[in-house]
Amino acid sequence: MSLLQQRLFGAEGISACFSDEALVAAMLEFEAGLALAQADTGVIEPGAARAIASSCAQARFDMEALGRDARGAGTLAIPFVKGLTAQVAARDAVAARYVHWGSTSQDVVDTALVLQIRRATALLRADLLRLGDAVAKLAHDHQLTPMAGRTLLQAATPISFGWKAGTWLTQLTRSLEHLDLAAREAARLQFGGASGVLGALGTQGWDVANALSKRLQLDLPDSSWHSTRDTIARLGAELAILCGAAGKIARDVVLMMQSEVAEVSEPAAGGSSAMPHKRNPVGSVFALEAAQRAPGLAATLLNQLTAEHERGFGQWQSQWWTVGELFGAAGSAVQAMAAVCAGLRVDTGAMLANIERTRGFLFAEALSVALAANLGKSEAHKLTQKLSEQAGTTGEHLREVAGQDAQVRAVLSGPALVALFEPNNALGSAAEMADWAIAAWSALRDKH
Repeated sequence: MSLLQQRLFGAEGISACFSDEALVAAMLEFEAGLALAQADTGVIEPGAARAIASSCAQARFDMEALGRDARGAGTLAIPFVKGLTAQVAARDAVAARYVHWGSTSQDVVDTALVLQIRRATALLRADLLRLGDAVAKLAHDHQLTPMAGRTLLQAATPISFGWKAGTWLTQLTRSLEHLDLAAREAARLQFGGASGVLGALGTQGWDVANALSKRLQLDLPDSSWHSTRDTIARLGAELAILCGAAGKIARDVVLMMQSEVAEVSEPAAGGSSAMPHKRNPVGSVFALEAAQRAPGLAATLLNQLTAEHERGFGQWQSQWWTVGELFGAAGSAVQAMAAVCAGLRVDTGAMLANIERTRGFLFAEALSVALAANLGKSEAHKLTQKLSEQAGTTGEHLREVAGQDAQVRAVLSGPALVALFEPNNALGSAAEMADWAIAAWSALRDKH
């Protein structure tokens, strides 16, 4: 992704966790930790470990040359280790013998990825908390704000905007919970050596692995995982789902911002290069872009679960890039919608006007249910359908047509009929559901 593309479609802070410099820094962190862990367990001399660690702290690489050489070698690790070894040798020729000792290319690349994941997850989680808090406030503030519910893009029955925001919040709550779990499972040390069993280190291999995991503050897995990529794929899937959760909010905002609807507007709507009057939902655009890009990236990780034997080809080699793109997409979507929801302008008058514009058809279900108590469900449905067709033909309000019908008048008094068409009387359990959504978010949020 170019710098311009990253500015447009990446995420501030999060995308930087997967820059070239961040990747190399994470690889250097692994190599320094490995040397010090091997000194901890008596595999190499402490002086050699200190020289390697010191060189790692000061190492410099030409990224263009590193990339060019990596293309020829088939992996970034080979020219990286060669370059690091040369820099250590300039300081301590003996210590240079122990750079990358007992390790393999995939160990350093995978562990670097894990370190990047850990840093990016912390930033993404903070952004997700901001988004969830903003949505929770909308759910709280608008528990009893009536608006038209819409199914298949057609007016359905009344809902509250707070309930609608509560449904957004439930997805974010699940994403927070599962993203945290998936990231924690993925934050495991990769250290197995050539074929995964640490053969070069003899009986000391697992002791080194244990010491290295403590040095890097990563979980020690039950086994090296060179060719078992399920935790990476699972994390990728959760990132894509989070993009979708943010995209769902964005899609609803875009539809409610349509000129003909005008129920909400973004706080910083964008303009047009040709039409001066336009106020476009630019934050939602970025969330929807990410939501539509992420599934393909997640599918790439899912397609890489079938690695060959102990080290596959064409799978792990690109995962650091794919995972970075998924984090960038998720961060872009969440950051955009956090800003949108925090400043969303809600026009309650327009919501009420859109209900009235349907001439009472949103209350046809309520009318049918009220009539069913005396007429039976089937007969009440037929009568309400007939009255709706009549109102549609004459252009009258359904309440007026119903009030003129003898069967309706025999069952419902005038005040009772009027009450059926009051939006706030049609909200059912909307407020309670919004409360439950807020409570579930708050309970999970307090753990972070």
